[in-house]
Amino acid sequence: MRIAFAGTPEFARTALAALLDAGHELVLVLTQPDRPAGRGMKLQASPVKQLALERAVPLAQPRSLRLDGKFPEDAAAARAALRDAAPAVMVVAAYGLILPEWVLALPRHGCLNIHGSLLPRWRGAAPIQRAIEAGDAATGITIMQMDAGLDTGAMLLAEATPIGAQDTAASLHERLAAIGARLVVQALADVERGALRPQDQPATGATYARKIDKAEAAIAWHEPAVVLERRLRAFDPFPGCTTELAGQALKVWRGRVVPGPGRPGQVLAADDGRIVLACGQGALELLELQLAGGRRIAARDFLQRHPLAPD
Repeated sequence: MRIAFAGTPEFARTALAALLDAGHELVLVLTQPDRPAGRGMKLQASPVKQLALERAVPLAQPRSLRLDGKFPEDAAAARAALRDAAPAVMVVAAYGLILPEWVLALPRHGCLNIHGSLLPRWRGAAPIQRAIEAGDAATGITIMQMDAGLDTGAMLLAEATPIGAQDTAASLHERLAAIGARLVVQALADVERGALRPQDQPATGATYARKIDKAEAAIAWHEPAVVLERRLRAFDPFPGCTTELAGQALKVWRGRVVPGPGRPGQVLAADDGRIVLACGQGALELLELQLAGGRRIAARDFLQRHPLAPD
């Protein structure tokens, strides 16, 4: 099929690679403009752009697709490119720009979105992180026919996967990316055969996965330990969870819920390689930490450099 693709991060690159390997004709790829990244803040191409360049796929990087928005020249150029490409369908995966009506209506088979949750639960920008943070037992991928709403379109295919006790956003992201890539290839095969049977999303059970804000990174020790442990995993690798210990600002990457009543934030243990802090309910043993400018280290290594004493 003649396919247009819109996506930006590694999650989307996995899907684009699967479409190319399946032999589809990628007539145009849309991805976000290059962004400053790394310590030198040099402009960096998105993972999707890097793959498109490697595979010689036509590429566009509009700052907006709104013809009445801040960058109408970008939107007009993207519309012309899409019209010239004449895709039968557009596949969308974590693109990062809202698709206006003119985009949704342009391909004959519309726009198919690879969404990282089992809709209608966790519509929105951060479904993987919010599922872990909420303590969901499972999540999955939904292939959805896009409409003008926020992840409200008809469901085409879905597949669940359990959320393990050790899953982080990174590990779950990798697993869901692979599922999404496989499902969208299947969905396109079904489109070609006329075999897709869209189903409306359930009227109940919708939740919204708001974008992760850096302000959420600060550990609030008055919260239950089980909530904080889930948030550590949900915010790994971004933005991480932060606190202060022994006068040092640091990130906490892994923790374990343990018994231990005490004042929220109180250091209950700091010996034998263990650091335990009291929470609103229970306590959290800090397993992996990172000082500013350093690498992730085990609690035992941290204590060797920064001895602590229980409060």
